[in-house]
Amino acid sequence: MPPQLRWLKWLVAAMGVAMIACFVVLMIALVIRLNADPLPLPERISLPDGESARAFTQGSDWFAVVTDADRILIYNRATGSLRQTVEIE
Repeated sequence: MPPQLRWLKWLVAAMGVAMIACFVVLMIALVIRLNADPLPLPERISLPDGESARAFTQGSDWFAVVTDADRILIYNRATGSLRQTVEIE
């Protein structure tokens, strides 16, 4: 077997091992991320009585909380005050 072909054989084998290792690392990272606890709401946001958060998102100057009562509560990021309430039908 020519030396160039032997080198190519080892290169292809090493690349295959590297791809398999990267795939395993990616799957482990995905499992760890999906099993992580959800991020808590910021301390300055207080939900109305009887409401619990189902989802949370944020923009450049606002926070939004989707509640179990199918309402979206939009808060001002700077002051933490309730800016708008949207009812989901």
